Amino acid sequence: MSTKFSVVIPLYNKRSTIAATLRSVAAQRHPAHEIIVVDDGSTDGGAEEVRALGLPNLRLIQQPNGGVCRARNRAIEEATGNYIALLDADDCYEEGFLEEIAALIEEYPDCGLYCTGFQIESEEGIYPAPAPTTRGIVEHFFRDSAHRYIAIPSTSVVPRRCFAEVGGFPEGMKIGEDLYLWIKLARRYSVCFSPKLLVRYSRVAENRSTAIYTPEQCDTSFEALYDPNAEIDEREFIARAALGKALILCAKGDTEAARRAIATFSYTKTYRRTLNKVRWLNRLPVAWRQPLLNGYNWLAWKIAKKGL
Repeated sequence: MSTKFSVVIPLYNKRSTIAATLRSVAAQRHPAHEIIVVDDGSTDGGAEEVRALGLPNLRLIQQPNGGVCRARNRAIEEATGNYIALLDADDCYEEGFLEEIAALIEEYPDCGLYCTGFQIESEEGIYPAPAPTTRGIVEHFFRDSAHRYIAIPSTSVVPRRCFAEVGGFPEGMKIGEDLYLWIKLARRYSVCFSPKLLVRYSRVAENRSTAIYTPEQCDTSFEALYDPNAEIDEREFIARAALGKALILCAKGDTEAARRAIATFSYTKTYRRTLNKVRWLNRLPVAWRQPLLNGYNWLAWKIAKKGL
């Protein structure tokens, strides 16, 4: 069976970046079978920007705002390719991305997730994200994801058949929805990785999900996904996802959600620092939380950038 990539892009108020994103797909040495953009109720004219490009293999679907998970799932349902390439509307592929993924699929068939390395584009410059250095099957996905990036949406390709097995993205979830899917995929399938830096991930986007957070309307949770009988690496990975999300929710004022995460994931050893941040932040007045967290994250980014 030939490798046909359906590149799916959720679009919500990213008119300023969507053209560059789409051009990066059109410039691929291994052409995409199709590009599906789901305009999720944008109000900034992003759909008109998509139409203006006139790409021949592009389909634009417009729907009322329902969140990034619903937009991605709609695109996956509409896709006709056998591999789903996920891409956010403010990130870009380097020209060899789909070519490298196709090579991985040929060399390592039957995996459930294929990914590459990426660079982080920030206001201070462009920096490589910490990642594994070995190409091929990731032997310990949950363990190796502790301090290195293996999968983010814009670097990831999933065989379409896998969605029938594990389901799509959890609709209504706004933070951690990608990690939720990675957990379900990595439980069933091998993960394949290339260290080539073939995606540019933007940290300067105007509407990253954590910046525009509104309360979730979703029954899906990491607490429900947690299996106390799973191997420790998987349990630690789920703790990382849940506590990272709890930190954001706490900063936004959701004290009860933070308490639930603290109670469920207090077992973690790898992510004690995040657990303690949630604990201390949750004790503070709501008005103090976001400024303090922003300051901490800014300082951590500066230190990381300097290699310290």
